[in-house]
Amino acid sequence: MGHDYRLGYRADLEGLRAIAIMLVVAVHASVPWLHGGFVGVDVFFVLSGFLITGLLVQEVSGSGRLRFAEFYVRRLRRLLPALLLMLLVVGMLASLLLAPVEQRDQSSAAAAAALWLSNIHFAFARLDYFSPGTETNLFLHTWSLGVEEQFYLIWPALLAWLLGGDGGRGVARLKVGMFAVAIVSFAACVWLSYKAPSQAFYMMPMRAWQFAAGALVWLYFKVPGVADASPCWVRYPGITKVAGWIGLAMITLASVWFGANIPYPGGYALLPTLGAVSIIASGSAAARPDGVSRLLAWRPLQWIGGISYSWYLWHWPVLLLGHAVTGSDAPSYRASWVLLSLVLACLSCWFVESPIRNRREWLARPRAAIYVALTLMLAASGLCVHWNNRAGDLMQSSDMQRYAMAHGDAPAIYGMGCDDWYQSDRVRICAFGPADAMHTAVLMGDSHAGQWFPAVARAFDRPDWRVLVLTKSSCPMVDEPFFYTRIGKEYTVCATWRAHALKQLARIKPDVVMLGTADADGFSKEQWITGTTKVLASLSPVAGHVWLLRDTPSLPFDGPDCLAEHAGRPAWLGLQHACSAPTGDRRADQVYRWQGEAAGRYANVSMLDMNTQVCPDNICAAERNGFVVFRDSQHLTGSFAASLGPVMAEKLGIGAASPPVVSR
Repeated sequence: MGHDYRLGYRADLEGLRAIAIMLVVAVHASVPWLHGGFVGVDVFFVLSGFLITGLLVQEVSGSGRLRFAEFYVRRLRRLLPALLLMLLVVGMLASLLLAPVEQRDQSSAAAAAALWLSNIHFAFARLDYFSPGTETNLFLHTWSLGVEEQFYLIWPALLAWLLGGDGGRGVARLKVGMFAVAIVSFAACVWLSYKAPSQAFYMMPMRAWQFAAGALVWLYFKVPGVADASPCWVRYPGITKVAGWIGLAMITLASVWFGANIPYPGGYALLPTLGAVSIIASGSAAARPDGVSRLLAWRPLQWIGGISYSWYLWHWPVLLLGHAVTGSDAPSYRASWVLLSLVLACLSCWFVESPIRNRREWLARPRAAIYVALTLMLAASGLCVHWNNRAGDLMQSSDMQRYAMAHGDAPAIYGMGCDDWYQSDRVRICAFGPADAMHTAVLMGDSHAGQWFPAVARAFDRPDWRVLVLTKSSCPMVDEPFFYTRIGKEYTVCATWRAHALKQLARIKPDVVMLGTADADGFSKEQWITGTTKVLASLSPVAGHVWLLRDTPSLPFDGPDCLAEHAGRPAWLGLQHACSAPTGDRRADQVYRWQGEAAGRYANVSMLDMNTQVCPDNICAAERNGFVVFRDSQHLTGSFAASLGPVMAEKLGIGAASPPVVSR
């Protein structure tokens, strides 16, 4: 993401880097109309392929050989100092601001980032439904640096082997080799985007086609130092000018159109990749800056491009730490954190990145410089391991243990294997109470339904009743297909499981069914009403009464972690805030109305709203009445849910000695 322009200054390339970093910062800052801003990383990869290939080919063409040690030293002096500074500062702040349990995850990722291996760390991270996602990791953004460094490691050897010091024939072989890399890598990327999305996204071999695309631009266009025939169409300035604007439009379209609901990279990544190729090619073919190249040469873009690497390093951890400090995700706060990260980027660039990058001493003894750099990387990784161990020690205090236990305070059904998440479509029913009971109550839905099991078990803890639980995490009780971002593909397992579960309930004919689902699956109004109606159409004829559970509000932060952060923060920081948030959510209110519209079509379907007990006075608190309320940001602790059992029984119409009201 940062390069030495020894092949001649190209203002359009610097401007393109500015566009790329602004897109990445925008999507991370949750700019609503740029959900696809992550394509800025794809632009960086194409730029790297173009620039590094040009540098290497020029060196081989000029001297007949490639000085590997000097190449690696240039990369290290350009990228390593700023990275280590960011790891040090962010690690120190995180050790003060975050809960020990959070620090464990952060420190392990930082240890990998210090060795440029964080992409591998995240690609093979253990996927657990109730564990925090990678989106909360301070060092998630370093995955792309890992990809680039691994590219830098193998690319020189590959180019030297293909060129072979054989002049024009070597360049021809290099073109064939780049096409081969692009085709094989792209095919693997598309295939894995559906089979193993994390590997497709994070692993360098599946991104090599984007570097190869940049390399091919260099090899097919006239750039200083390479005497190679360009395609005939570059002789027509009008065509090259239009190509540049089309490329910019392609990147813009991807930024606006794409989002988290597509299997990325896959074939979708072609759009921003070819857009970057078109812009770079048009600038390379033009005799003078024109069209989009003139736009990209705009001075503010040049300035942003010049600090793009440092800004990339700082923006993401500043956004996350800022959220930890304020507990708010308001746009004004996000804008403030973006500006702060820009200031830090300038300071880092001016006082660390640029001075060290321009020091010639690194090249005087390149092998020694490499050894020193590797030693610093290992030392930084070792410090992160020490941080990890220290966080483990802090977790042993009584307060921290209480909050750590709250994370694991889940309903018993998860320890019984009732919920198989995305692994299979097999329906696993957990049964409680006598098998020959006269009445049957069923709790069915996703994890937001499952969280209510302790309350349901307490409410129906009476003679002649048994409780059956059928849950699948993240599987909505809405009969509509949807793309599940956690697994990177359409959640077809959910649809099959739901159909099988409904068939089993038709055979059981329960007296009461309690149906619950999260309200955050991205369905439209029509999908909510139609999809809910389809499910109720199957349940209503076979159940005595169906209750649709209103989804509970969520916190904009992890409840136990927020409590642990405040318990562990030094008082002198003065950064305490209430671990609570208002419940106002227009989208949640709309979903509740849409569910009610579907329920109103059936005489034996009612709505059940427990939110006034969960978040009284429209305020959700992480801790209340001696209970930790949430075990993360969206699921109730089992202890708190159980405490609401009597209230639930009252709302269901269950008297002290009478069964709940049912109808046939």
